[in-house]
Amino acid sequence: MPDDGSDARADAERFAALFRAGCARQVAARPVAVLAHLAVTGPLTVGEAAVHLGRAQSVVSEIVDGLARKGLLERERDPADRRRTLVWLTGDGQELLRRDGEVLAVDALAAALDRMPAEARAHLLDGAAALLAAAPTNGRDTP
Repeated sequence: MPDDGSDARADAERFAALFRAGCARQVAARPVAVLAHLAVTGPLTVGEAAVHLGRAQSVVSEIVDGLARKGLLERERDPADRRRTLVWLTGDGQELLRRDGEVLAVDALAAALDRMPAEARAHLLDGAAALLAAAPTNGRDTP
C-alpha cells in the first residue's frame, strides 16, 4: 500500500463531502436526487433532509410536497417519536429510482467535464478508476 504521507481517512472524508456537495447541487435540477438520498439514508424529517442536502428547509419542503403529490414520497409518523414526521419513498418512488437511479445526471456531468482542462479530466478519471480498483468488492474484504 503506498504511503505518501497523506491521511487516507481525511482524504476519504474530503472526497465524500465533495461527492455529497455535488449530489446536493443536483437537487434543484433533479428532484429525483431527493429520492435517491432518502434511499441511502432511510426516512428523514424534511429538516434533516435539508441539512443533508445543503438546501433551505423551505426548498426541500417544496420538493417533498411535489414528490408527494406525484405519489413518490409519503409522510409517516416516526415510530420512535410520534411528534416527528418522516418522509419516505412509496413503492412508486422506489420503482422510479430503479428506472432512473442516476444521482449525477450525465448531461450535467458532461457539461462540467467540458469546462475542465483535458489533463485535469484525465487525472479525475484515472483517480476514479484507481479508487474503484482499490475498493472492497463484496463488503467483506476491507483494504
